[in-house]
Amino acid sequence: MTLEKAALLSETFLSAVRQESAITKRVLSAIPPDNCKYRPHPDSRSAFELAWHIASVDVWFLDGFLQGKFALEGDDSIPDDFQDSRDVVAWYEDNFPAKLDEVTKLSVDFWATPLEFFGIYNYPAVMYLQFMLFHTIHHRGQLTAYLRPMGAKVPNIYGGSFDEPMQPPPAK
Repeated sequence: MTLEKAALLSETFLSAVRQESAITKRVLSAIPPDNCKYRPHPDSRSAFELAWHIASVDVWFLDGFLQGKFALEGDDSIPDDFQDSRDVVAWYEDNFPAKLDEVTKLSVDFWATPLEFFGIYNYPAVMYLQFMLFHTIHHRGQLTAYLRPMGAKVPNIYGGSFDEPMQPPPAK
């Protein structure tokens, strides 16, 4: 990959990651803390588990960029001191923005450099930003489908929802 392409893609994808993180926070915040153990099927993750998966993998990707490698280290289970979805939201707010700010300072050379991904892929680093986005959007969609059956409101994601209809812009 050329440095010019890596620069363009990193600028585009990093902007999208920042924008999507705000949406992710809204969806995570919509989970009712008193019903976060909800799961639509015995084989499904609970809303709490899915929320943690989304938040922790977002930060895991950012750590991978900062370390220049993707590695599975330790246990990915929900921290023992987390009680409900509010703890996941607070953790995401404490960890994601600062790490994203660090990642945005990585060089164009870094983004053009191939990174191995568990022996499956060996793409230029910038392409994993897209992979990160797809992962988050996929699981966030799953979580959004849980919200109404849990008794929650579905937030505005890419436009209005039944619960948060689109509002016309203020009159000038």
